[in-house]
Amino acid sequence: MENTEPVAVNPMPRIGDQAPDFKAKTTKGDIELSKFAKDKWIVMFSHPADFTPVCTTELSGFATRKNEFDALNTELLGLSIDSIHAHLGWVNNVHEKTGVYFDFPIIADIDMKVAKLYGMLQPNESETAAVRAVFFIDPKKKIRLIMYYPLNVGRNMNEILRALEALQISDEHGVAMPLDWKKGDKVIVPPPKTLDEMADRLKDDRYEKVDFYLAKKSL
Repeated sequence: MENTEPVAVNPMPRIGDQAPDFKAKTTKGDIELSKFAKDKWIVMFSHPADFTPVCTTELSGFATRKNEFDALNTELLGLSIDSIHAHLGWVNNVHEKTGVYFDFPIIADIDMKVAKLYGMLQPNESETAAVRAVFFIDPKKKIRLIMYYPLNVGRNMNEILRALEALQISDEHGVAMPLDWKKGDKVIVPPPKTLDEMADRLKDDRYEKVDFYLAKKSL
């Protein structure tokens, strides 16, 4: 008789969840996520495998723009389902061949524990390689944004940095970002919640208004 019982699957983390904690070996030593990068943001990203072409371009992109992440109070944390020895060999190889040094920890997730915990393994894509996931984790260890890419499409570093900066500015100023927002553009102010607030908004000439519910300002 065919077994129709559902297979137990760990729920994938969602935006707003606390980032699942874990301990792992990395190229910069052992870490525990809950104690890693205290008071900083974390951009944790997975790649399918070491010594592969698209992954090399991506990690090189993170490495060459690491100063921009540093300026945004953000630590980088990579991951793939490879051994620590493979990671070290790859880091050394890329440094020798291109001069780019991956100066951030890369998790050696050989048992796939972290990849499964974060939904980075997606069986219809691959059962043995992590998809290109990016998790934006704030200083309170809450997941704020998630990006997923398939194995054959590299990520956009400009978008990762744009999204990170948007999250931070939104938190700081209590605003939202319109389509294609980039630093220096006007931001959206929260819509009014009462009739009195709506009347005040319509009379307020400090904002660029389409209508009471859509108003922008410069920071």
